[in-house]
Amino acid sequence: MATQHSGAGAAGALAAEAYFAHSEHQLEFPDTGDIRADLTVQLCAFVRLLTHDGTGTVLAGLIGLAQTDPELSAAFSEHYAAPRRALALTAFEKARDRGQLRDDIDLGILVDQLWGACYHRLLIPDAPLSEAYATALVNNVLDGASPPVVVR
Repeated sequence: MATQHSGAGAAGALAAEAYFAHSEHQLEFPDTGDIRADLTVQLCAFVRLLTHDGTGTVLAGLIGLAQTDPELSAAFSEHYAAPRRALALTAFEKARDRGQLRDDIDLGILVDQLWGACYHRLLIPDAPLSEAYATALVNNVLDGASPPVVVR
């Protein structure tokens, strides 16, 4: 995905392309037919990527730079965020078709709840970002926050 860049955004956009290439294979989304297992594997892989080898620091820096760099922001969205989001939405659509998710659930909000929580812990590191946290996120999202309804 070699792209020509100019101006102040060139270094950030090139760093973003390197990150995208580095993360693409590591963030493949499994499809075993079990959304809980697939989400747990994918979200744990995302957390491992963010917490090993300085990748999280690079990504946090890119996100920060993208706030004031339109070229980097567009590259981040086009080559990383939008494709990753599309993969998650496709997995959720398949799960909904299999009856593993409610028909009325907002799939985009599910993406935000899961990955957004990880980004939050990456960018505001006042609590640990771990695979245990990723697993708890999946369980909380899929099980809900309300207690089970007891029918009498």
